Amino acid sequence: MAVPDDAPLADAEARSRLTPLFRDFRDTGLILAVSGGPDSVALMRLAAPLARETGTPARVVTVDHALRPGSADEALRVADWADEAGLPHEIRAWSGEKPARGLQDAARAARYALLAEAAHAARAGAILTAHHRDDQAETVLMRLCAGSGPAGLAGMRPRADLDGLVLARPFLDLPKARLVATCVARAWDFVEDPSNAAPRFARARLRRIAPLLAAEGLGPARLARLAARAARAEDALEAQSAAAFARLAIGEAPLALDAPGLMAEPEEIALRVLSRALREAGGAAGYDRLSRLEAFWSRLAPAIAAGAPFRETLGGALATLAAGRLVLTPEPPRRGR
Repeated sequence: MAVPDDAPLADAEARSRLTPLFRDFRDTGLILAVSGGPDSVALMRLAAPLARETGTPARVVTVDHALRPGSADEALRVADWADEAGLPHEIRAWSGEKPARGLQDAARAARYALLAEAAHAARAGAILTAHHRDDQAETVLMRLCAGSGPAGLAGMRPRADLDGLVLARPFLDLPKARLVATCVARAWDFVEDPSNAAPRFARARLRRIAPLLAAEGLGPARLARLAARAARAEDALEAQSAAAFARLAIGEAPLALDAPGLMAEPEEIALRVLSRALREAGGAAGYDRLSRLEAFWSRLAPAIAAGAPFRETLGGALATLAAGRLVLTPEPPRRGR
């Protein structure tokens, strides 16, 4: 029987999701990322008994982005709730000047960086966040709007790497309504971030049209299913491209690729092999922007087919085509005027 989307989590269900993480990281400990919203409060409250029972060190970390009045007070409220739950707590503040554009992306990057700092300081092995199915659906929609490929449409993963740590999302397939209902049923206080409804942010605008999309069949469950299918395809493509890279790579210093062999691969695999080669050659982040990589390939592929010379930089790497080899080296320093 399907569980209603607004049913509180039972203890057994919560334990089945969290216990493996507490066992896997018993020796190193866990960081619980708690902002004070209902999803992260549910994570903290449900995790607290397991920390005591398993003896796994667990520490609550709240990131104060200092973007609106009252955020510091909310962080202190989370500290009180963590104390009630019997968990140590610390606040990490995002200091310094904030960007005028791309604020949410910058805030997200700062949050993960501060959480990673806290985890390294505590020698914890993993960070747990309370991302849920609604977050996943919004992520997929955002990336659809940005024209992402399979990697982007795969959304967030239940487990990912973050600066050498495990970033775990045990609630990723749960509707947010279930986490809210869990807090309400157990009388756990929480806060609501008003910026979640601010129309200047893309995620908030997407939330406003979400009911219209759901009415057409594009609701959170279907978007989450799309993410799962894209993740499955992405894993298969990555495995195929890793095997192709091993076949096509020639030497290590400098790294070169068999150019005709690269042309013989399906375009998606060729792009991924090229991206990996650029990264290993010391390229910066530029090659990871799919549109730039595609444009680069649109110039390189005809040169390979015609046996013509090619020399071009992308993202900090220099690609030189000669004698059937694509040689990749770090981009030389630019000369001053």
